[in-house]
Amino acid sequence: MSWTDRLVGSRMAVDREFGDRVAQSSLSNQEWNLVMTATEFRVADVDDPEAARLVGDTSKLESVVPEMDRIASEQPNAGGGSASDGGSSGGLFGSIKDAFGMSGDDGPDDAERIETAERLVDEYTTRLQERLENSGRWEEIRAAAAEEEHGN
Repeated sequence: MSWTDRLVGSRMAVDREFGDRVAQSSLSNQEWNLVMTATEFRVADVDDPEAARLVGDTSKLESVVPEMDRIASEQPNAGGGSASDGGSSGGLFGSIKDAFGMSGDDGPDDAERIETAERLVDEYTTRLQERLENSGRWEEIRAAAAEEEHGN
């Protein structure tokens, strides 16, 4: 069993706890799921029990940005506009808002979205490591990661 497979139960618990944090961010749950799909966990300084720490490698985030953009474009605007007030479906009020640059298309751009995702991954990873340490499982995970890294 891979060391990352041993994280499943702890990750599920942190996922439940972290939902509120994601809700407070500019990312939707769907976007966060994409972020987590693109994130690979590793143990930095794996051979040093004192310095070892869990890190989320977000180098593949760029690959999910187009899908995140698609998801963001399908969601109602942040202002909660509805068809009756011209919010996300146009109409006279929507046309007026567009003319004044108030179309509601003020969501995060790709760079902001990636920055937010990276910050959330860091927070998530910190919480996950804290959970592992508090449950007495961190050393087991670190040792398994070291063993895997060295091909044993």
